[in-house]
Amino acid sequence: MKNFIRIILEGTYINFKRIIFASDRVTDMELRSSILEGRVLPTDKVADIACIGCAGCSNVCPTQAVEMIDLEEPVELMEGWVKTQIPVLNSEKCVNCYYCHDFCPLYALFGEAGTIHPNDVGKVESDIEKLLEKPVKISEDKLAFIAQFLADKSIIKKKTTKKSS
Repeated sequence: MKNFIRIILEGTYINFKRIIFASDRVTDMELRSSILEGRVLPTDKVADIACIGCAGCSNVCPTQAVEMIDLEEPVELMEGWVKTQIPVLNSEKCVNCYYCHDFCPLYALFGEAGTIHPNDVGKVESDIEKLLEKPVKISEDKLAFIAQFLADKSIIKKKTTKKSS
């Protein structure tokens, strides 16, 4: 019991020094001020322009951290394919399982950068129209597995239509 009380008192003293006197400071005051004032903006989690709006990321998320929101104006990606929604990632619900990233058709089918990532989407400069028009070499079982999570089955329909032609 004596040791327990000593540990609590030492911890209180050390944390008091850290909080009041900023001992053991790792960040500079400018960064601390920007964080406290809310001037540090989070990095982008979704590449809006490259996203095809298929909702695969939203459908596969185990914690429902990815929500699809309607666009103000629909965007035509290519003839016959219009994007009406884009995903928004709720970082408080996200458990960083990366399912959203792994099931993104751009990443899964085309080997390009995924349009959603729990930490930082980075710079995605994919030409969606060109990607969707080029043939995809992927096994039918993998395609079927990914397709079950997509809200817009257009990519699957186009692939099967081209095969039968």
